[in-house]
Amino acid sequence: MENAWLSLIPFIIVIGMSIWLKKILPGLVLGILVGSFIVEAGLLSGSQQAVRYIVTTLSKETNIQIIGFLYLFGGLVGMMKIAGGIKGFSEWIGEKINSERGLLSLIWLTLPFTFMMPMFRIMMIGPVIKSLMEKMNMSKQKVGFTMDVSTASVIVLLPVATAFVGFMMSLVEAGIQENGLNVSPYEVFLLSIPFNFFAIVMLILGLVKTFWKSKGGIEHGGPQEKEEPKEHPYHGIGTKKELSMVKAQPWHLIIPLFILLGMSLYLLWQDGMAKGAQSIFEAFSKADATFIMLLAVFVTLILTFILYVVRRQSLDEILYHFLDGGNQLMQAIILLVLVWALSLTAEDLGFSQFISETLGDFLPAFTIPAIIFLLGSAVAYFIGSSWGTWGLFMPLGITLATATGASIPLTVGAVFASGTFGAMTSPLGDTTITTASILEMPLVDYARYKLKICAIGAAIASGLYLGSGMLF
Repeated sequence: MENAWLSLIPFIIVIGMSIWLKKILPGLVLGILVGSFIVEAGLLSGSQQAVRYIVTTLSKETNIQIIGFLYLFGGLVGMMKIAGGIKGFSEWIGEKINSERGLLSLIWLTLPFTFMMPMFRIMMIGPVIKSLMEKMNMSKQKVGFTMDVSTASVIVLLPVATAFVGFMMSLVEAGIQENGLNVSPYEVFLLSIPFNFFAIVMLILGLVKTFWKSKGGIEHGGPQEKEEPKEHPYHGIGTKKELSMVKAQPWHLIIPLFILLGMSLYLLWQDGMAKGAQSIFEAFSKADATFIMLLAVFVTLILTFILYVVRRQSLDEILYHFLDGGNQLMQAIILLVLVWALSLTAEDLGFSQFISETLGDFLPAFTIPAIIFLLGSAVAYFIGSSWGTWGLFMPLGITLATATGASIPLTVGAVFASGTFGAMTSPLGDTTITTASILEMPLVDYARYKLKICAIGAAIASGLYLGSGMLF
């Protein structure tokens, strides 16, 4: 496709306007519109094309499942709030945690919730962490970073029992078949895990930031931290006052979360076995995790509703706060829809072709992993999707590694690392959007905060890829 470089324009608009306005929504809308006008010249035809991208996004089964999960989980959180579950659990755990380090350590202890999807864990622990941190003089950004780094860095390093494994394996297998290689895809995948240098480095940096006491005020919410924009004082004033008066009942949080986790594990196992899995770990890898998340939260909602009614919670209040809780996540949902539509726009403009053509086949073998990581990280930052980055760069990476003689496991590890960088840093990423939404942080400021730390990890990882490229 000619003029494929035009595919960069929507992303440049989004990033530029986000930095300028410190809000991502206007930039996303303008980026989609400009991209649509390039695809279809004319005010009316371009506008129609923009609407088509949004409608196409909403018509995709996986996307609507994610939207449904977000809204229903937000509704479940709203129900738990009015039933006194979050207040009760926060008061109970708050008696045991009285320091910043204790709260950050609690986040790391919730790692078992990472087994499915990053968003799943963040949605589960976010409301409780938020209620606890409000009692301390802590930086929302540091807490959010700890949640994100302990999620995004861990899930890509697990060889079994995650929703990511099946997708990552399928990409490796496709790349191997495309190049006619006689190697085991799963073996290549396993060998690539130690070469996901960015995830490993960020995991270490995250632990250091948790247990290394900072002397600066910025990490503790002190005067050096940039003051965040305040919402209008009238917004939600009635709801906030009502929630402050509810009776603390920790079991109204504990029981629903155990139901949700138990249902998720059972349904993952059941779905995976139905698809031919021979073991529980293989079942978790083969299961349709996105649909299972939605199904599990739907069943949990029904059982929780029955529990609260039996325990004489007001029916009207439960229904009102279910809707209110779901509406709390509408900003995140709208942003995700626009991000997906932006990706469709860029692909129609030839984004994939542009990336492939600009690389060429003249690169030295030892530089391939480092270049794939750096280029993939840049693209991942623009598109905000680890899976999208992996899908784009895995065939390219394996092809370049095969053509130049570079290490295939090292190159595959670099591809996975680049997607991890995007998931961690991009203001368009679902992890960043979800965490910022739950902790009520300005999205662009939070993404900028994470980028400063992740840039250190990316620089270290780049050096490791160059060094390893010379050795392997």
